Amino acid sequence: MSTQPLLQSAPGKRIALPTRVEPKVFFANERTFLSWLNFTVILGSLGVGLLNFGDKIGRISAGLFTFIAMGTMLYALITYHWRASAIRRRGSGPYDDRFGPTMLCLFLLIAIVVNFTLRIRS
Repeated sequence: MSTQPLLQSAPGKRIALPTRVEPKVFFANERTFLSWLNFTVILGSLGVGLLNFGDKIGRISAGLFTFIAMGTMLYALITYHWRASAIRRRGSGPYDDRFGPTMLCLFLLIAIVVNFTLRIRS
């Protein structure tokens, strides 16, 4: 038996080993995208309900909630395509999302504060 390693390289050179991407990674990306879309449909339904059955302040809030829902749909689509292309290219980057949920919570908080402020003033 030899004590030499199986893969040898010249000094200063790196060996590129292929990485295997399991199918569950693709499905996790799709599942995350569908989860975001599920939330935006619920948020959009809230906006449409306020639009149809609300007064003037309800219509303003409906516009805010609908705008946030459409922005979240666009963000989810961009994030899905970015992750899918990174997975296809076998990128080793972090796929976690720290920006999206934080901004979504901030925008929802702003919309609720605007709604309460308009209700109190009227």
